[in-house]
Amino acid sequence: MKLKPIITSLLDTDFYKFNMNQVIFHKHTDLVGEYHFKCRTPGIVFTEEMLKEINEQIDHLCSLRFTNEELNYLSSIRFIKSDYVEFLRLWHPIKDYVTTALQNGELKVIVSGPLFSAMQFEIYLLEIINEVYFRMKFDYDELLISAKEKLEKKILDFKNKKYNFKFAEFGCRRRLSREWQEEAVKKLSSEIQNMVGTSNVFLAMKYNLVPIGTYAHEYVQMYQGIDSIPLSYTNHYALKDWYDEYKGDNGTALTDTITTDLFLRDFDRSMVNNYTGVRHDSGDPYIWAEKILNHYKKYGTDSKTKTLLFSDSLNFDEAEKLYQKFKDKAKISFGIGTFITNDTKEKPLNIVIKLQYVNGRPVAKLSDVETKVMCDNEKYLKYLKASVKFRLEREHEY
Repeated sequence: MKLKPIITSLLDTDFYKFNMNQVIFHKHTDLVGEYHFKCRTPGIVFTEEMLKEINEQIDHLCSLRFTNEELNYLSSIRFIKSDYVEFLRLWHPIKDYVTTALQNGELKVIVSGPLFSAMQFEIYLLEIINEVYFRMKFDYDELLISAKEKLEKKILDFKNKKYNFKFAEFGCRRRLSREWQEEAVKKLSSEIQNMVGTSNVFLAMKYNLVPIGTYAHEYVQMYQGIDSIPLSYTNHYALKDWYDEYKGDNGTALTDTITTDLFLRDFDRSMVNNYTGVRHDSGDPYIWAEKILNHYKKYGTDSKTKTLLFSDSLNFDEAEKLYQKFKDKAKISFGIGTFITNDTKEKPLNIVIKLQYVNGRPVAKLSDVETKVMCDNEKYLKYLKASVKFRLEREHEY
């Protein structure tokens, strides 16, 4: 079964990839990264035919270049800088950085190379892997029918005021297909007023939407690979570099890379003032929100001027409950992905590609829940947890 090209534009990725990449381009071009693919859904079997198609799709991806139209669009974004855009004019994905294999039906993918280049593969590869799996495993037309029916119901619920919150579409990485993500974004943006933008840069350009995204866990993780930075202070340096680059633009901080409790030690008065808000991606969202609101209160900050962005495996019912609970205490928004772009009669895959090594050193995401921890090196993971625990115990919150 031969598929059409899945990636047809290098803008067909999450916006935060460019945001993070610009910081790396300006400050950390010496870093080398290694990313590993993992399917967290148990019992999933990939076939040799799927692997062959995945590899052919990667070959096509690596033949793409940014067009002048795409580069001009990036240049039009206030905080994307001209020297970085000129770098992208030269850059392209390199196949030699990617290795794929099958082990008893388990798909293995490793991306290794200069961090500024290796990091860009994540979303493209997830888009390819997910679409290949669903097109070759199931009757795609039946999946599409069920996806359309569910989306129509969601739109009707917004029109009938069952849902009242604002959200951004974050569905690149686990979408049913490129075509379905585009159709969903087009319908949501034209038929209701609640969608404030999309993380997909190509669709933002095509439909004149706001591209949305700041940074991911990998951005904070990469500082674990820098020898001169103590492990428990990686949030401090990540926040500082981000502010140095964007001067308050692009100002939503992700809290849970090495636990939210430790993040708040570095989210001091200057950072509270410099950042427009924070993003939730693991753990109980209600406990997290109260913790953040108390943190703002501690510094005398009006939380109503700050954004709480929720983005952890949300559906619209859960988002509405969170909105009703906190809408009078802060600006509330949501990043909702798979529930929009791969809500069909079949269960979506939980697939990720995570940074595992920087400059040969292991790195890890601790998260606020154990199930989201991802690290290949148990000895390092134990050491990182001990470093976090030591600092938390040493620096009591006042």
